Amino acid sequence: MATASTVGIRGIDTTSYLVKDVDRAKEFYSDLFGFAPTLEFLPIGVEWTFPSGETFGIVKPPGSPWEKSGGVHFGVKDIKAAVQACKADGIAFEDDAKIYETQGCFLAFGLDTEGNGFILHELKPR
Repeated sequence: MATASTVGIRGIDTTSYLVKDVDRAKEFYSDLFGFAPTLEFLPIGVEWTFPSGETFGIVKPPGSPWEKSGGVHFGVKDIKAAVQACKADGIAFEDDAKIYETQGCFLAFGLDTEGNGFILHELKPR
């Protein structure tokens, strides 16, 4: 098996979720992020590249069945304010939008319009 040192992996360029309805999910994530997609390859999908360089995308590959995606952590500066803003926009959360605390961060588990989970994530100061 090849290792990262020989392959030369630099990091994660894009994280993508499968969606059932590209237009509906595009509207949801554009509202959540506060900006329009930076790349559209319709009808298959779209991507948003953040100022820090990370990219998140949604895709509906032709002929492929939808499967639930999850695990992406969207970084926020103030998790309480972020959860409040999402709830005001009608975004659903697991556990009544409870904010969980770990040794290094705060987390809240949201749901998109497609049934995928996402996490709002605030790092604690180091």
